Amino acid sequence: MGSVNKFKGEEVIIEDDHKRWLYLATGTLMLLFLGLIYAWSIFARPLNDNYSVWTPSEISLAFTISMIFFCIGGFASGKITRKFKAGTVMRLSALLLLVGYFGLSRLSIENPASSLRSLYLFYGVLCGGGVGMGYNSVLGSVNRWFIGKIGLSSGILLMGYGFGGMIIGSIVEVLIQNVGIFSTFQILGITVFIVITAGSYIIKTPDVVKMPDFNPIIDKAKSVKKDFTPNEMMKTRSFWIFFLWTVTISAAGLLVINSAASIAVTYGAPAVLGMIVSVFNGLGRVIFGQLFDRLGFSRAMIINNFTLMLAGGLLVMGSIYTSVVLIFTGLLLVGASYGGSPALASSVIHELFGPDHYAVNFSIRNFALIPAAIIGPMTSGLMLESSGGDYTLNFVMIIIFAILSLILWKMLIMNHGQSE
Repeated sequence: MGSVNKFKGEEVIIEDDHKRWLYLATGTLMLLFLGLIYAWSIFARPLNDNYSVWTPSEISLAFTISMIFFCIGGFASGKITRKFKAGTVMRLSALLLLVGYFGLSRLSIENPASSLRSLYLFYGVLCGGGVGMGYNSVLGSVNRWFIGKIGLSSGILLMGYGFGGMIIGSIVEVLIQNVGIFSTFQILGITVFIVITAGSYIIKTPDVVKMPDFNPIIDKAKSVKKDFTPNEMMKTRSFWIFFLWTVTISAAGLLVINSAASIAVTYGAPAVLGMIVSVFNGLGRVIFGQLFDRLGFSRAMIINNFTLMLAGGLLVMGSIYTSVVLIFTGLLLVGASYGGSPALASSVIHELFGPDHYAVNFSIRNFALIPAAIIGPMTSGLMLESSGGDYTLNFVMIIIFAILSLILWKMLIMNHGQSE
């Protein structure tokens, strides 16, 4: 017999509720390996050593393609999960990653042009799409065990995903030094396939015996009493306001977070600061997930806004006065705010638009990664070029993005006081 959970004052009976912590731990481990896709720089350097004719822009395009197919894979996962079990989608993800990494291990040194196209296919399309499918199916399955504590489960799961590039990436770096890039890809293909496939047989979707009508309380504003289909969700003003909010937060983070090590060295701090920022990126996911559960989406979002604004202010002051302490603190806060964005997105999409279509709805929100990944780095590059390599303008742009996100937050709150 399942246990009885309270959700917004209603009873939800879920079978095998005592196993949900096992599912959460398993899902976090799976996302740790899936998060390796963010450690692209670890692969880029040795690939450039083997293919010196490839330009930096040609190499970086592989990561851009992987992010696009990450979003497409997540969307496909949500659609497939409506007809097949989540475990089947996870195993499909594992298969795509196995083929992708094995394909990378077979790149030809003698034919760089053909190898570049293969890189885009195996890393960009197959690995990117496989990660998106696994990411979405794991989040969608595990979060259903934590109705009423979505912030907690999302935060822990996404912490694993955020730490993947750092933890698994560090192991991969050692492997590359010892066995070479191509043998490393082969080892990764087998390892990731085993971890994701094993996890797919452990994680179960809850058997809901009784599920109340969905009735989230939007802080003190209007209650939503239905599950939104993807089409219905995309017709609401609230979705697009929230979508833009996540773009501004993520773009602001990407202005500096990918250059954290270089920024640290520029202002006299050790390069290892870049690794510490990654830690706060991961911790931010748990912290803001908990804030969502305790304070509601409105307060959690505004705390994220002010965290980002404070970070920008500290970085500007640190640049003006060449203060390592201010730069260090500002970068850590940027990491926390940037990490909090996906945790809040996972929770808010579930809260505002219901659990029934969550997998597809959340995957649609993930397309915000694409404009953010274009706007953030592009703005950073333009600011650095115009200032001759001075990061101060980048830091000022963080404050501007924080102000824009604050305006969008206010629009979202006002919109929920009106009929959709």
